[in-house]
Amino acid sequence: MLSFAICDDNVGVLNKLSILLKAIFEKNDLAAKIAFKTTNPVELLNYVKENSIDVLILDINLNSSINGIDVANEVRLINKDCYIIFITAHTEFVFLAYKCKTFDFLCKPVSKQNLELTILRLFDDIKKHTSNKKYIKLNNKNTLIDQNEIQYIERDGTKLKIHTNDKNFETYNSLNKLQSVLPSNFVRCHKSFVVNINNITQIESKSNLIYFKNNTTCCIGPKYKKEFLKEVNFYE
Repeated sequence: MLSFAICDDNVGVLNKLSILLKAIFEKNDLAAKIAFKTTNPVELLNYVKENSIDVLILDINLNSSINGIDVANEVRLINKDCYIIFITAHTEFVFLAYKCKTFDFLCKPVSKQNLELTILRLFDDIKKHTSNKKYIKLNNKNTLIDQNEIQYIERDGTKLKIHTNDKNFETYNSLNKLQSVLPSNFVRCHKSFVVNINNITQIESKSNLIYFKNNTTCCIGPKYKKEFLKEVNFYE
């Protein structure tokens, strides 16, 4: 699921963008959420320092001691992969904005049609670069899952359940096949479970339970226990 952040000094514009984005996500069945929104660029930078975001929608004129281009340059130092979409009524800033590796530039007032075209193009761009294995695409839908958010993957009959930090997804796939395209932090712990060891908070060896960040659990199978614990210790 892609995490969006929005920063605009106008509360009305900020709320309108939130409403438009949510409608676009729902209409196009996009796995995305608005993780943070603010009128304060300093609050935005503090959030980005502590949290991962995938897309930033940013006003250029923020009526602050720093403008949107300054903010974008700071964000780039923290997160080089974040997609940045600028919005502004001042078209003279277009060329400066593109120096920040900008994905798109939307003029105010932002229409739903133009915003939707940009968001769909952004998702298409991510799909073209899924070879970097940062995202998993489910079936033929526009569902993209950030691998960093996955806690564990569970085989349930002919389906796989992908458990993330805040939502679960289902797909028809082979557990072995999916694991083969995932990075080394995804480790088999049970015939029906593959876990992302980066999101493990605790392992109870006696009860064969693995705990994750939001206190959900999955099991360790006796057959896999020795190799799993070896892998976890090696990775750490």
